[in-house]
Amino acid sequence: MSHDESTETERMPLDGLRVLELGNYIAAPFASRIFGDFGAEVIKVEKPGGDELRDWRRPVGDTSMLFRTVGRNKKSVVLDLRTPEGIDAVKRLMAASDVIIENFRPGTIERWGIGPDVVRELNPDAILVRISGYGQTGPYRDRAGFGSAAEAFAGLRYITGEPDRPAARSAASMADTVAGLYAVIGALMLLLQRARGRASEARVVDIGLYEGVFSLLESLVPEYDAYGMVRERSGGKLPGVVPMGAYPCADGLEVVIGGNASSVFQRLMTVIGRPDLAADESLRSAQGRQAREDELNGLIEGWTRGLPLAEVQEALDRAGVPAGPVYDAPSIADDPHYRERGMVEEHEIVVDDEPRLIRFPGIVPTLPGAEGKTRWLGPDLGEHTEAVLRDVAGLNDEEVEAILAQAQPKESADAR
Repeated sequence: MSHDESTETERMPLDGLRVLELGNYIAAPFASRIFGDFGAEVIKVEKPGGDELRDWRRPVGDTSMLFRTVGRNKKSVVLDLRTPEGIDAVKRLMAASDVIIENFRPGTIERWGIGPDVVRELNPDAILVRISGYGQTGPYRDRAGFGSAAEAFAGLRYITGEPDRPAARSAASMADTVAGLYAVIGALMLLLQRARGRASEARVVDIGLYEGVFSLLESLVPEYDAYGMVRERSGGKLPGVVPMGAYPCADGLEVVIGGNASSVFQRLMTVIGRPDLAADESLRSAQGRQAREDELNGLIEGWTRGLPLAEVQEALDRAGVPAGPVYDAPSIADDPHYRERGMVEEHEIVVDDEPRLIRFPGIVPTLPGAEGKTRWLGPDLGEHTEAVLRDVAGLNDEEVEAILAQAQPKESADAR
């Protein structure tokens, strides 16, 4: 696949910004993708053999749809950071970058000779973003850290799932993607500080995977301190939020209904034919509704089971009750609202040796008049190595040839 940036005429919010990604898997790549979505030049350094993400959930072909998604709008450069030539090249790229993002285990880039002090010498204006399992400090800094362990350590797994079953997980990489979002927020704050001439000397963003997850758990710890309450697994219910849940419809589909605000609850009870409960003073408070949770959920389910999903959704929409269908991938891909909002995009890609139009996720957030854009999908391995080494790192022909020769896959221990 060929990527000609010279055809890009519109100005994008992050035009002129260069981001160097030294990460693998999801956290750092997810963060740098956001920069690339809005116009930054993102250079992704991959080891010989490529990012492991290229092989995840890949039934056929050389590169997974997950990598094509997370790697969009990036340039792929293959460097072996265990060689002097690879380190020299990455130093040159660091010197030419605004933001450097890495997600190796703490101490790894220091061992390679490209730690924060070196970055500061090479490029005093650069922002170094560091994502790891437990952060760069603390007694657990040296533990290996993947998102699954981080979600458990942060408390999310403990409260997720059915009460009588082992801790469950979300079917998405929550810890990695949330850490990636915080990485972008931190980098943008330091870039803004730099632009205002008030930049500190540190210019480092330090994120532990568990910290992003823990930040989402609201009052989990304060509730324990204040009331001695330890939140337990409650299945599809959320303690104190009543009524709320997934309810089956007559056609076998499900709808999630949130009727937990007092005024919304009254409208919901009216829709399901129980105006008496809408007028019941004892159900005006969250505590009152929680005391009758099973009764209320049973009534709502009795109503939804009698109607197909489309009729349930229509009735709730008319009444102003928040509700949404429980969608699977085909439902999302075909939904007109997703298409109208640009949240599903079509791109041609080769699958099973045949070019096909494949639907990919759109770009978030929507910035009217300054939209992000999928300029290209995740690139082939090493697709931009030669051009980047010449044009950005400033290497000569002999140096480029030496690095290209080292870019062949070889067995190596995972640094993460």
